[in-house]
Amino acid sequence: MRVLVFLLLCVWLVNGEHLELDQVVLVPEGWLHAGRVAPQEEVELTFALKQQNVDRLQKLLQLVSDPDSQQYGKFLTLEEVASLVRPSHLTEKAVWTWLQGHGIRNCRTVLTRDFLQCTMTAQVAETLLPGTEFHRYKRGDQTVMRSSSHYSVHEDVSEHLDFVGGVLRFPLNDKEISKAWEGPKRSGKAFHLGVTPTILRSRYNLTAADIGHAANNSQAVAQFLEQYYHPADLAEFMNLFARGFKHLSEVERVVGTQGGGKAGLEASLDVEYIMSTGANISTWVFTNPGRHETQEPFLQWMLLLSNMSAVPWVHTISYGDDEDSLSTAYMNRVNNEFMKAGLRGISMLFASGDSGAGCRHLTKENVFRPSFPASSPYVTTVGGTSFKNPFKITYEVTDYISGGGFSNVFAMPDYQVSAVSAYLKGAHPLPPESYFNRSGRAYPDMAALSDNYWVVTNLVPIPWVSGTSASTPVVGGILSLINDQRFLKGRPSLGFLNPRLYKLKGTGLFDVTEGCHLGCLDDKVEGQGFCAASSWDPVTGWGTPNYPALLAALIED
Repeated sequence: MRVLVFLLLCVWLVNGEHLELDQVVLVPEGWLHAGRVAPQEEVELTFALKQQNVDRLQKLLQLVSDPDSQQYGKFLTLEEVASLVRPSHLTEKAVWTWLQGHGIRNCRTVLTRDFLQCTMTAQVAETLLPGTEFHRYKRGDQTVMRSSSHYSVHEDVSEHLDFVGGVLRFPLNDKEISKAWEGPKRSGKAFHLGVTPTILRSRYNLTAADIGHAANNSQAVAQFLEQYYHPADLAEFMNLFARGFKHLSEVERVVGTQGGGKAGLEASLDVEYIMSTGANISTWVFTNPGRHETQEPFLQWMLLLSNMSAVPWVHTISYGDDEDSLSTAYMNRVNNEFMKAGLRGISMLFASGDSGAGCRHLTKENVFRPSFPASSPYVTTVGGTSFKNPFKITYEVTDYISGGGFSNVFAMPDYQVSAVSAYLKGAHPLPPESYFNRSGRAYPDMAALSDNYWVVTNLVPIPWVSGTSASTPVVGGILSLINDQRFLKGRPSLGFLNPRLYKLKGTGLFDVTEGCHLGCLDDKVEGQGFCAASSWDPVTGWGTPNYPALLAALIED
């Protein structure tokens, strides 16, 4: 009997193929091992089926996003996107046959049919995916089930799957994304009145009349950190800081599980500032989707977008991870999901991160460490700035934490080649070329103030909150206002903004030309990454919004 089992195992190993071998399999700091998952415990896995017509998807996105194209703004419905990318009949049949061969039938799909979520026992999952061994890990009140080793799939389905979710990737640690953080208490000499909606509206030239009016407009924030906003905090924030202009004090819709307990600083910040900047516009909150211990919240959010025909036009997200910790297959598939959203006219905004250029310590030398999805060619990435004079509403300089740099995975997209090449050829000093990939996708694309915000959380006003998770919802709210004016004129949403943004060449934006951000602490760069410069730069992108000018530049097709 033992010989038979051994032979069967050998057949599996010979006939199995690994997926995501370049995915880092390490237990992140802060997670504690809590034992092996029992064989009969339930796990839920997400199977990303290979999509059809990805090249066509990319081409169509270029056409609907390029203002010089006759197809500009001619977006598709979710149903039309589904018919474009839906997996082939052969792919669906192969994956279903494989799953049912292991007795797995409790599955559900999405409208685009390119994801399957299936429930099974841990024992079945480990048989289905040779190499896996599920363990439970805890961080505070949060628990997850993850495999401690890479997985493989049968050779019959390897060509039909991009990856299997819920196996390897852990939820992010706070430090791995742009996280709202409370700065140190300042002395009297360094006192700062702080950034509020009134300060932002003054700096970016928003008047009391610049609010939403269109009935079909909406915006959203997405949360993945086991955090919640409290409606009472939002109401108190608006009462304290949003006087002088019409606004909403309630979120229209929460998608996901809005838990109890204390409110989170990050969640409070996102909701309060997208709703006070994009004032009087219907706002949704996607909060902690994916409650099962084997689900990945970010992946679950993408599944929701593939299954909802009507979603907000602007989404702001403060999610990110190091590029080098994620598998290329996973990142490529996530990019496909961003392309699907852009083709529907949805604008995706991601925080650039709070680690400057980042730093990866290699054996012989250091290199900068780009973040994803900030480095995706198919999202608009938002960096951060500070006021030059902390006592006045004046011009901005870089916030030294503002994430930015060059992707090591994705090539520089055509829309930014001219702008980035000009920066690389400029007179300003650059880090040594060994630190970054000068031919990679460069980010951020634009920026906003990210320093010294006031936030109300648990009914307490908190000052000095900072991070690009502050600047991102501000830019999101401004783009929502521009969408609003476009809708009132019978025009479509902005959709994927970057091709048009780069053709503006800084029109409608305040250029940020002073300051540098963080880099590696070593003898070569001495803690410095890239520096701001005229026009585009990898710290603040094209600069910060000048609302009336940006509206004028984007209102017409």
